[in-house]
Amino acid sequence: MEIRALRAEDFSPWMALWRGYQRFYQTTIDDDTSGETFRRLLSRAEPMHCLVAERDGSMVGLVHFLTHRSTWTRGNACYLQDLYVSESARGLGCGKALMLAVYQQAEQLGCARVYWMTQESNAAARALYDQVASKTDFVQYRHLLGS
Repeated sequence: MEIRALRAEDFSPWMALWRGYQRFYQTTIDDDTSGETFRRLLSRAEPMHCLVAERDGSMVGLVHFLTHRSTWTRGNACYLQDLYVSESARGLGCGKALMLAVYQQAEQLGCARVYWMTQESNAAARALYDQVASKTDFVQYRHLLGS
């Protein structure tokens, strides 16, 4: 398995994984937004990043993360926003490898912490997360704004 940065020629396999992620979370993100996300992930001007996992020459996983300022630390925070491994590659260590690679990238970017959210019912992912991080007791609230 190889973990590497996203490249411009990765659009099709990235999109296939991105759509798999959306199916898992029973949501749909329109193609224009997905295209803009891909552009942002490739732009050095954006605080958004993507690493992918390849196995036997095929992309089998992705992780999106972004950095931002924090009022709680001098270093930035790193938000691990999306992590997805194809069904065929689950249980092979891809998710853990992607997360550990984010830790390395975040440290290189001067971040003081990495954090993320998942659904409470996502038992398989939570089993991994319990190995690599500490669960907090914060609860997320959300208010959606117009486009």
